[in-house]
Amino acid sequence: MLVLSRGKDESIVIGDNIKITVIDVRPDGTVRLGIDAPKDVEIHREEVYQAIQEENRLAASTSFKLEGLGQFFKKE
Repeated sequence: MLVLSRGKDESIVIGDNIKITVIDVRPDGTVRLGIDAPKDVEIHREEVYQAIQEENRLAASTSFKLEGLGQFFKKE
């Protein structure tokens, strides 16, 4: 893991098209970040990302039974 120190209004750049700027550092230690990235780059808080990954794992492991589904598509 790369660890960098940045202060308010300072930035880091990732690749050619992602810029992360420290917007505010609050007295309680909370840091507000601004992220400039292309619209096709998904950006999530880690806990949201983990929840999405878990839902994807569950969806991928669910099996379907397609028996009987053909009755809905029979031509009369």
